[in-house]
Amino acid sequence: MSTETLEFQAEARQLLQLMVHSIYSNKDVFLRELISNASDALDKRRLAGLTDDSLRADDPHIAVEADTEARTLTVRDNGIGMSRDEVVGLIGTIARSGTAETLRRLKDAKETGGSAEPAELIGQFGVGFYSTFMVADRVTLLTRKAGDEGAAGGTRWESDGDGTYTLETVDDAPVGTEVTVHLRPKDEENALYDYADAAKIREIVKRYSDFISFPIRMGEATLNSMKALWARPRSEVKDEEYREFYRHISHDWTDPLETIPMRAEGTFEYEALLFLPSRAPHDLFQRDGRHGIQLYVKRVFIMDDARELLPDHLRFVKGVVDAADLSLNVSREILQQDRHIQLIRRRLAKKVLATIKDLMKNDADKYRTFWREFGAAVKEGLLGGAEEQKPILDIASFASTGTEEPTSLADYIGRMKDGQDKIYFMTGDSRAQVENSPHMEAFKAKEYEVLILTDPVDEIWVEAVQEYEGKEFQSVTRGEVELPADGEEQKEEQPDGFGPLLGWLNETLDEVKDVRLTTRLTSSPACLVSDADGMTPALERMYRAMGQQVPPVQRILELNAKHPLVSGLRTAYEERSSDPRLAETAELLYGTALLAEGGDLADPARFAKLLADRLAKTV
Repeated sequence: MSTETLEFQAEARQLLQLMVHSIYSNKDVFLRELISNASDALDKRRLAGLTDDSLRADDPHIAVEADTEARTLTVRDNGIGMSRDEVVGLIGTIARSGTAETLRRLKDAKETGGSAEPAELIGQFGVGFYSTFMVADRVTLLTRKAGDEGAAGGTRWESDGDGTYTLETVDDAPVGTEVTVHLRPKDEENALYDYADAAKIREIVKRYSDFISFPIRMGEATLNSMKALWARPRSEVKDEEYREFYRHISHDWTDPLETIPMRAEGTFEYEALLFLPSRAPHDLFQRDGRHGIQLYVKRVFIMDDARELLPDHLRFVKGVVDAADLSLNVSREILQQDRHIQLIRRRLAKKVLATIKDLMKNDADKYRTFWREFGAAVKEGLLGGAEEQKPILDIASFASTGTEEPTSLADYIGRMKDGQDKIYFMTGDSRAQVENSPHMEAFKAKEYEVLILTDPVDEIWVEAVQEYEGKEFQSVTRGEVELPADGEEQKEEQPDGFGPLLGWLNETLDEVKDVRLTTRLTSSPACLVSDADGMTPALERMYRAMGQQVPPVQRILELNAKHPLVSGLRTAYEERSSDPRLAETAELLYGTALLAEGGDLADPARFAKLLADRLAKTV
């Protein structure tokens, strides 16, 4: 029977080398990963058996066998199995988006002596499988896909971790997957224990895999309790058990930020165990990114990535939902329409937001971690209906000119100045860009606090949300801003005599909708603003990037009448209105206002030439 030798994909070879040279301090987890893979395979076969009786497994289980003389450890399941192409695709390559970047960070951490543990790599079968090379000189895999019994046969995969692997067809391979780990010699000083020792195996299974819903057997003994963690009272579950269960379902090696058990009884019963992760996955903002909820019906696994159980802005939440009154044959289409699922969805979302609010109130460090990692995703929910906006705004926090740390809206309102009835904000690419914007000058001078919104989603949700606790949101770059006068301060009146200049500028500058004087500037000569209900340039660019046709938006040029450039231009226009250089000055004035807000000039070369010519006359 012929044997084919193939090379690992480049990223797979790099990961393999990191595993061979043991970047992990805890090597016990290789067995957890093998058992987790076996459990996933059994779940998939059980799910396939719901629609095809021929795919059902008799006595689904996981077997662990140790041979102390041969120094091998074998993990065997009778799950869904793999075809030859799946073996190559899942083990020979790493197709998961973002893995190469994660791999680079792991390598850097190892070379610099960092303590970072890998989190995002573990999960996909081919990636978790590599952890066996922490303890193995050689690994052999034998597999056959359920339903393929009449095909060419099963597949044997083998590698010693040197960058290549062999494939061989095996005619009499049983359905399922068997992984045999040829163990390295024991080296306890480097945390390499005797993984052929029965006591060590029992210890690892009990610690990491006790909750697996299939029996894990060694000889005649079953090693795990198979108790569904979500069905047990919280008082009976240790925190470490919750953490291990989270790692199992999320394939994340970091601890969860918060654990959320739920139980509903009555006309429609369900149990849920949810987790808030402590860091965002790399695919959080990718269209095909995975959601984190698994659906069970009466302890039977139905599907993972159950998007219907939580709104999209909470897609980062991990966990399980076990419903007692759904059919085992439930489909995604049924889930989308089922009123019970809609009820679960609302209750889960409400509970998650309440948990975040509790963190905000009682655990500032955890809350700050959560909002830093997931705040941008949560704010996507503000694009929904008004009934969804208030709970999200209650838990949101924003950078602000008035505080070093992000502030809640309630705290912002508590600091509002006398007479202030609006929540002022400005969107931008960065805090520095916002703070240095000409639009902020009057707010700084009069010490009005402004929220600094720099996430891309901020440009969109501020269009949908009108107010919070009776206070309207007001962009400092839109419409005419009238700041309330403090104490005896008189409302600032605009000087007379600018009418002719403003009219001429309106005719000269085709790019703008209007030219007017403003009190929002204190040191800059001009700025550009949008209408009160107009679209911002950033939002315009965003829509165009999404392929939507948006007509060009003309904006308003506002002038600071007290600035020498503006007052000098008025005098020059009064004295020599026909001078062609005045039009060039107007063009430069508009261009500087556009550049000051980070905009793009239509003709940068012309602007640079005009500016250079003017500068040349000053030296």
